Amino acid sequence: MSYALGIDVGGTFTDAVASDGAGRIVSAKTPTTPPHREVGVMRAIEEIAAELGIGVGDLLAETDFIAHGTTASINALVQGTVAEVGLIATKGHRDSIYIMNAEGRTLGRAAHEIQDTLRQRKPAPLIPKERALEVTERVDHAGRVLVPLDEEEVRARARTLVDQGVEAIAVCLLWSFKNPAHERRVRELIHEIAPDMYVTLSSDVSPRIREFSRTSTTLMNAQIGPRLRMYLTPLQKRLEENGLKGPLLVMQSEGGTITADRAPEHAITTVGSVLSGGVIGGMRMAEQLGHRNVITTDVGGTTFLAGLIVDGEPVRAPGSVVNQYPINAATIQVHTIGSGGGALASVDAGGNLRLGPQSAEAVPGPACYGNGGTRPTNTDADLVLGILSPRGLLGGRKPLRTDLAREALRTHVAEPLGLTVEEAAIALHEVQNAQAGDLLRRAVVQAGHDPRDFVVYAFGGAGPAHCAGYCQDLGVREVVVPLGPVASAFSAYGLAASDVVLSAELSDPSAFPVPPDVLASHYARLENDLRRALDRQQVTFKEVTMEREVDLRYSMQVNELAVGVPETGFTERTGDEIIERFEERYERINGPGAGYSEAGVQAITYRARAKASLDFPVVLPDVARADGPDPAEAFLEERPVCLDSRTGFVPTPVYDYARLRAGHEITGPAIVDVPTTVVVVPAGVTGRVDRLGNLVLSYQ
Repeated sequence: MSYALGIDVGGTFTDAVASDGAGRIVSAKTPTTPPHREVGVMRAIEEIAAELGIGVGDLLAETDFIAHGTTASINALVQGTVAEVGLIATKGHRDSIYIMNAEGRTLGRAAHEIQDTLRQRKPAPLIPKERALEVTERVDHAGRVLVPLDEEEVRARARTLVDQGVEAIAVCLLWSFKNPAHERRVRELIHEIAPDMYVTLSSDVSPRIREFSRTSTTLMNAQIGPRLRMYLTPLQKRLEENGLKGPLLVMQSEGGTITADRAPEHAITTVGSVLSGGVIGGMRMAEQLGHRNVITTDVGGTTFLAGLIVDGEPVRAPGSVVNQYPINAATIQVHTIGSGGGALASVDAGGNLRLGPQSAEAVPGPACYGNGGTRPTNTDADLVLGILSPRGLLGGRKPLRTDLAREALRTHVAEPLGLTVEEAAIALHEVQNAQAGDLLRRAVVQAGHDPRDFVVYAFGGAGPAHCAGYCQDLGVREVVVPLGPVASAFSAYGLAASDVVLSAELSDPSAFPVPPDVLASHYARLENDLRRALDRQQVTFKEVTMEREVDLRYSMQVNELAVGVPETGFTERTGDEIIERFEERYERINGPGAGYSEAGVQAITYRARAKASLDFPVVLPDVARADGPDPAEAFLEERPVCLDSRTGFVPTPVYDYARLRAGHEITGPAIVDVPTTVVVVPAGVTGRVDRLGNLVLSYQ
């Protein structure tokens, strides 16, 4: 028997899923164990092995691969727990990272923050100026060497940084994406002085035009690369010592995996790894259910995440923003707010109830966990409202204390606002639903889509408890809560079901369309680079496909749109076809008539993506069917639950998911108790168990 494992290390819980490729899937959920997260990973694997009835060594010996998503990279950047890094830049250009292209005050900020001019602030610099050094060299826009590299100066700068105790050095020279020779020589010279120094080159991690974003991407790659290596190396060793024969793969932001030994070199591509796992899981489930357009929503312990699947494929973006700094790494576009189950509630100086973005995380966790947390969270509110059972989470292995939840709510919300504890709890519940609903509307509408054309998938530990609320006014046809064997370990299922995906890009700014031979030359180079990179992955692939796209913009604009490029041979007509696609997408996003073809079109960056499928089917199995729609055999108990501030607490039936079968129907209000989560079915909503064991919510 062979297995594929997906492991999702979140801020609060570590989820694991194992598939045998023949329709059997089992899952496990354990608390995350910071700072030694590998401990939680091994505990999750132990639970998977116990569920399968085999030893850990036997499981790992029969595992074809482990696909691993981790919050280590993004958490390190957000929390500032990164390596000490130095920068070597072209003389006269080190300050680009501090000038921030004049956009540092607004980059990545919400509209209301951008409008509040007096409160705009630049973020803290990525590195202090004394660690940003310059060397003499110059390459022009065509890649010609105008000024040779001063190698003695490079050696001197490298010694200075080594003496300052840096753990990594980022190298970002002007126009290096056109000619990387100087950057590569700088790396050689650094390694003459410090052979073990982690060195990252902008021409490797971000071969794009725009100096500021290229420098910030390279610096952040250097900041997280050494720590990611410190995490993955012992984890891989521990797995191998316990019998793992297959590779450890690490999820990347764009929805595919890379081998663990290669991941630290391209650490910046793993920043959104956990975020993309749920979207890939949604894509795989949508293939089985026949859904083409899906909104995936993942409510974990720390964050609420939303992604889009359009025409069967995840919506991707050429980059993202973290801490107001741009990252040039292709990514599945995931919208996020700090509104998860562990989001902390507070009352500000103006008497307004705030929820998130700070989180109780795994330690100390919500107040009801009894681990020392004293501030209220969504989880505490759900417990007080009767949504969560006092029996606890994880099948009762994680007991919950209602008295601690009530005390936290009373102290931090109820008394400051003059409310009862129950009123404070329902206020938190409704604020979370409102925040999530607002994010979903923005994510869908701003991308130029109509929510009524989509189905929502709701997963994560807290997603099933809130999805009917945050989708109520969205206008979607139905909400699917993935349950069955994956339940709230859905992102881990997405990891196990993912392909290896690699991308390569080159910047060549020019008027568009370009001659067919230029297109052919660019994509031949990119695809050859990708084939060499795939050869280094140490994995056997079933099939490899290539996708092409180009970033276009109207002349004099500053933002581009990625547009698909035909896979067939290029002709004189190809450029015009690509422009037609660009203008159609531009008007879909910005409105009819928004395009201005008279300005002309420019191409900025060409990109190719290799998607290599692993020869291991991870398919969700069908569940047993019920004799009829009546779920009486699954009735567990009746308890008072408050789902609406207008109705208060009402006696609500609770059903045991383990006894539900395909075809059962539940009319709200009701609660479905799952070992790792609960599903809320409000009044006016009907829940139906589908053939995969999912609960499909429909509004009456």
